[in-house]
Amino acid sequence: MKKQIIIIFLFLGVIAQAQNKKWTLLECVNYALENNISIKQSDLDVDLADIDKKQASSNFLPNLNSNVSYNINTGANINPATNQFENNTFKSASGGLNSSINIFSGLSNWKTLQRAKINKIASEYRLEKMKDDISLIVANSFLQILANREQLKVLQSQNKLTKENLENTQELVNAGVLPQGDLLEIRATDATQAQQIIAAENALFLSKLGLAQTLQLKDYESFDIADDDYGLVPADILDKDASEIVAKAKEEVNDIKIAQTSFELAQKDLELARTSYYPTLSGFLGYNTRWASTQIDPLTGGDIPFVDQLYIFDGTSVGLQLNVPIFNRFNVRNNVKRSKVNVERLKYQLEQTEIDLESTVYQAYNDAKNSKKAYEAALQTEEARRLAFEYAKERYDVGLSNAFDFNQSRATYENSQSDVVRTKYDYIFRLKILEFYFGLPITDLN
Repeated sequence: MKKQIIIIFLFLGVIAQAQNKKWTLLECVNYALENNISIKQSDLDVDLADIDKKQASSNFLPNLNSNVSYNINTGANINPATNQFENNTFKSASGGLNSSINIFSGLSNWKTLQRAKINKIASEYRLEKMKDDISLIVANSFLQILANREQLKVLQSQNKLTKENLENTQELVNAGVLPQGDLLEIRATDATQAQQIIAAENALFLSKLGLAQTLQLKDYESFDIADDDYGLVPADILDKDASEIVAKAKEEVNDIKIAQTSFELAQKDLELARTSYYPTLSGFLGYNTRWASTQIDPLTGGDIPFVDQLYIFDGTSVGLQLNVPIFNRFNVRNNVKRSKVNVERLKYQLEQTEIDLESTVYQAYNDAKNSKKAYEAALQTEEARRLAFEYAKERYDVGLSNAFDFNQSRATYENSQSDVVRTKYDYIFRLKILEFYFGLPITDLN
């Protein structure tokens, strides 16, 4: 009984620990990379490409096949042992082994193997791109939760000040220093802030829900991220020249690698199409033997035993087979032309991908610099609005200004605080995107 109670408490402790788990960005990204369905599908594509590569290697080997047949013949039939017509009922059997090997086919096997190797590399690049895309989505969702959480804290802090001001205003109204209208104005502000807090709580919940769904977690309600106080990430990446980041991105980003391997695959397809112009040469080797129930031994007058017939009527065949393409209704020529067009198309696609990446990196570089300026400006605005709000509060507390002017100052200060939160996390995400293009991990927020 004691053992059962201990087990129950341990089980409840595990459940409580799971419910109280706080996910870090690194944990979120790693979990997504292990459990995301799109990534699993891309991983299967890599497995298929590996199978194709193994099959291409196996095409160099000879094949080996066996055949066995057993027949009951009635009426006029050819005896397989003597190759003579016999008009009676007899049984017969035959069997053999056959092997063939491709000696020359325009190097198609070799080019198929090369293509399979490139295709496997391409599938690995597509898998890595899928992982990069999921990592960026998770990082963006994670930062959105942080922004919503901080925004909620700002609203709650503002409402706390409003409630304190509500008490002070009530005292001033009771003392006859301020009119009743000022108290009503502050109460209206308190009610508005309560609505804003509810909206912010809902936005925070929805952002957590979105990340939990991206991670494909079933327990949405208990999902939460770590309570670490994340500051600004180092902005060392902005010290680099944009052209340096572009050059590094062309080496690191999988979009270029995918476009490059697609172009190489098209080139191999063209080479494979051209192999159909060449003749093919194959070699073959076969062994066959036969048996019939009506074979008579001329010496003894009896039936020739089964095993003896297999030795008497066996045979081998060895030879070469040459096929020379002469006219195939222009199929080969048209296939070659299609492959050439596809090579040109993917060549242009590679060039366009490089241009798009260069444009994207330059845009990301400018976005990061501008977001830094926006964040710094928001900090300066917040400081100025804070001083203005404190001055307005002092005037209001001594009855030198009305509630309307005080609330206007408070509202502008609150907006400046919200702008700081918004620009801060926009700046962080822009930096992480730029670091991603430079080949740096996006999972570090410290």
